[in-house]
Amino acid sequence: MVNNNNTNLNYLTEKIIGSAFEVSNVLGCGFLEKVYERALVEELIAAGLKVQAQYPITVVYKGKTVGNFFADILVEQRILVELKALNYLDNNHKAQCLNYLKASKLNLCLLINFGKPKVEIKRIIYNS
Repeated sequence: MVNNNNTNLNYLTEKIIGSAFEVSNVLGCGFLEKVYERALVEELIAAGLKVQAQYPITVVYKGKTVGNFFADILVEQRILVELKALNYLDNNHKAQCLNYLKASKLNLCLLINFGKPKVEIKRIIYNS
């Protein structure tokens, strides 16, 4: 039996990754993160996906708001996309994604780094 929820997530993930590769192929590396964000948003919209750039995330502690952040992109209200344009990714970037997932109550984030000649993509899963 196929889980339609997982099938849909896999489909969306494939679309996002394909779009990231297209952006990387066209732009290469060396631009600022914001350039890649704008290009990826355009590519995702062209792929027919619902996209929200700079998705607001509120951090609540014991019922009180203690912080506000923005994830780079939210796709179809289901997948966060966090972009970087760095020489390398480290554990702090993964922790950032996990924190965004926890605060947003979502389960999947794609961490995409355009800072190398070949785009780097990490799938971050948060199980609450």
